[in-house]
Formats: sequence, C-alpha cells, structure tokens
Amino acid sequence: MPELSHRVGLFTDSVIRRMTRISDATEGSINLSQGFPDFDPPQALLDSLAEMAKGGEQHQYSITFGAQSLRKCIAEKYSPLFGRTIDPEEEVVITCGGTEAMMAAMMTVCNPGDNVVIFSPFYENYSADAILSGANPIYVPLVPPAFDFDRKALEETFQQNVKAIIVCNPSNPCGKVFTKEELSYILSLCVKYDAFMITDEVYEHIIFAPAKHTYAASLPGGDKYVITCNSLSKTFSITGWRLGFLIAASDVAENVKKVHDFLTVGAPAPLQEAVCAGFSLGQPYYDKLVATYSKKRKIFCDGLDSIGLKHTVPQGSYFIMVDISDFLSKDYFKGWSDLQFCEWMVKEVGVAAVPGSSFFREDVNNYIRLHFARSEDSLKEAIARLGKLQKYLA
Repeated sequence: MPELSHRVGLFTDSVIRRMTRISDATEGSINLSQGFPDFDPPQALLDSLAEMAKGGEQHQYSITFGAQSLRKCIAEKYSPLFGRTIDPEEEVVITCGGTEAMMAAMMTVCNPGDNVVIFSPFYENYSADAILSGANPIYVPLVPPAFDFDRKALEETFQQNVKAIIVCNPSNPCGKVFTKEELSYILSLCVKYDAFMITDEVYEHIIFAPAKHTYAASLPGGDKYVITCNSLSKTFSITGWRLGFLIAASDVAENVKKVHDFLTVGAPAPLQEAVCAGFSLGQPYYDKLVATYSKKRKIFCDGLDSIGLKHTVPQGSYFIMVDISDFLSKDYFKGWSDLQFCEWMVKEVGVAAVPGSSFFREDVNNYIRLHFARSEDSLKEAIARLGKLQKYLA
C-alpha cells in the first residue's frame, strides 16, 4: 500500500464527534458533548424551508459563492455592526458551515511554513486547519480560571514570522468573551506585524450580561486585517443545515471564493434561500435567544453547584468546563486520563462529555467540557444523573 500523506498523522479524528458516537452507542445517554440543540429552529425557518421544498430553481446549484438573497441579508445585517458598508457581491462568501469558512480562510492566507497563532484552549478544528494549510500552529495560553492571556508573550509570538491569528469570540470551549480592549490590542499586533486576524464568531448572539460582543472587524484597521468567519447554525439552531459565511475585504474574499469553489462548490441551495426568513426576525429574536440560554445556563450551573462540581461560568457560548481534579485524586480513578473519565461517565452516569485535553496544547488533564444547549427537562435529567458523581467525592 502506498504511503499516506504525512500531514494526516499530525492530528486525530475529532474527539468531540467521537464522544457523540460513543454516546449514541450507549442506550439512553444524554449527549452533552457535541454542541447541538435538541429543540427546533424558529417556526419562520421551518415554514420557509417547507415552501422552498415545493420545487423550482432553488433545488439546483446556486451561485458558487452563495445565493444573492442570503449575501444581501448578511451585508444588511453586518454593515451597521461593522461600521461600514459591506458589499454583498465583493465581500461576502457563503460556505458549508463556519467550519469551511475557517478552512477556506486559512488556505487563502497561508503559505507552507507560515506560522499561525492559536489561543489554547481552542476548538479542535483550528489546529487541523493550520496543518492542512501547510502552516505551523503556535499556541498562546489562555490561563484558567479567567482565561486571560499574557500580552508580552503574545507579542513575542508575533515576532516569529506570524501570518495570522485565530480568535474565537466567544471562545469554544472556555466561554471567554474577549473585551473590546483585548481585541484592539490583538488587532494592533496584526497591523504592526502585518498579519491577518481570523475570527470565529459563531456564538455572537449567545452573550451573557455584563459581557458584550465586539466585532473585531468594526475596530480601526479591521476592514483590512480582519477576516470574519461565522455561521447561522448556533443562532438559529440549525447545525445540520451547514450554512456558514465569511466577510472580508474584497481582494481577500475574491481569493476565498476560489478556494471555496474547489472545496465544496457551494452550500445547499434551498437551505440558503430558506434561512433568509431568519433575518427578518430582528433584534427581538436575538434578545429572546439570550434570555433562553441565560436561563439554561443558570439551571445547569446551579445544578452543578448543588452536586459540588467545580466549573467555569461562561461569559458567552453554551459550554462549561468542569474541573475533575478532585475525582482524579481519588484511588478509584488513580492513573486515569480525562478521556477515560469521559468514557466511564457515559456508561456509568449516562451523560456524555468531551475530555478537556483535546482543547489544550498544554498538558492539561483535569477538565471536561459539557454544554447546555438542551431543553430544560433534558438539563434537569442530566443534573440528576451527574448527581451520581457525589459519592465519588466523599
């Protein structure tokens, strides 16, 4: 058998998706590993989808870089948020999820051997994106429990011929919301060292007060140096629709279009048309979304507190990091990894989580990630099951 590409040996399959498969194979398990909701999208989207299913041109290829109707909706929404007029023809690309937006951005800006900065902990795709692009990932720690970063260390990293930095805001998995001042500092380094800032902002509308979301592209220099990657999956609870988008300066977007064209040709045409209905819901919908997730966060955090589990309180997104140090110090779990703990927890507790080590470049083995994008009944049942862990803390 011929030798395979060396690059595929530099990363594993997705641990997140692997835990979902383990959960699916365990009868009755509640999947709090892979972050997708167990409730329906807005009715307006379901009605629109039903209408699009009746036939017509929307069942065939759309324009490769996205249906004009959807690009127009995106440009109209983000122009005031970015503080400039976004051209839907020249600066917006519709992709197969935010995942492809990130991959297309990386392949567009990176040459083999370029360095790319990634904050750790990080969403696992970022490292693979860099490797598949021929780039070298360089990691800068976000230090628990506040997940702050050392500015001196970050600038020293930028001095290593850095081509881009990836900023997930709000951050998956730790729920950090970068402040305007932090983003301004990061962008200033991009300007100083002539590097791109690639943002992943898929949780932009799941922000908990008093935290506020700042669009990096709205900051001075953002129009040139920031490539915004986003998705409609989390905002409208349609992770299976695989609709993402990218906004960038026209010369960058033009080249992203070429990469996107040969990666996937285009995102699903009828779904692009159907999702436009979501943009008409406006600010009341986003306010309701935050209120819904705020309630879920409280239910879940209060439940974890009642059990005695140490955990983060996310400023944004729907992920919580639970510290399992107290368990791993017990004789019963002696020598276990966080992955072994998660595999045991699915079978013995009936709740699936993701081992935190899959998000950290550092040797961190004491966190697991859970999410609360579930119905209130599901969350309460998950808490009841997690209560079984109490006896191991005695």
